[in-house]
Amino acid sequence: MRCLLIEDYTPLRQSMGECLRHAGFIVDESRTGDEGLWSAKNHDYGVIVLDIMLPGLDGMAILRELRRSRDKTPILMISARDAVASRVEGLDSGADDYLVKPFDLQELVARVRALSRRKFDNETSEIRVGDLHVDGLRKRVTRAGREIQLTRLEYKLIHYLAQRAGQPVSRQEIGAHVYEDGGGDGGTNKIDVCINCLRKKLNAPGEADLISTRRGFGYMLEGQGE
Repeated sequence: MRCLLIEDYTPLRQSMGECLRHAGFIVDESRTGDEGLWSAKNHDYGVIVLDIMLPGLDGMAILRELRRSRDKTPILMISARDAVASRVEGLDSGADDYLVKPFDLQELVARVRALSRRKFDNETSEIRVGDLHVDGLRKRVTRAGREIQLTRLEYKLIHYLAQRAGQPVSRQEIGAHVYEDGGGDGGTNKIDVCINCLRKKLNAPGEADLISTRRGFGYMLEGQGE
């Protein structure tokens, strides 16, 4: 899952970005409000982490602009403003959550995870698709009780497909949310190769293929009989 982090204080931004990447997120960083708003409007993000006090446009202006344009990306606001009125203003203006500085980085990660689940209507970090079980906290994948050993990239791909289970997912979306470089040059071929590797690992002899190819659309993960 790709998220956008808009924070002007470099040491904090770098610490937050490193912690989110360690948790498996792809993170784009912006230092100013204008740069952050441009990124938010021109890229697809699962979650936006938005500081209120920024050079140029402040976080509240960015929040209101995104909501005016009907952008529904979950937004976590962060601020040193701990007054109830400030939290209420942020939430009433369209933020999905509000975190007061200073905060523990693990709490930040937990809140970003929760918002990313909300985006895809997943109630917990565990996703079940037929006999496939994806544990988002332990980074563990099993099928019919059999643990499947995956590379970091393969895990990120199956986790993203599981979050979108039952929906066709385009190669462009996979590139944006699974690959650090968005897929880069030759992205389509890289994605197809990774899908084929996943299929070989997921499907034991006699088991149905959980990942179907939807010509003109991309790929879809669905359980047997769904």
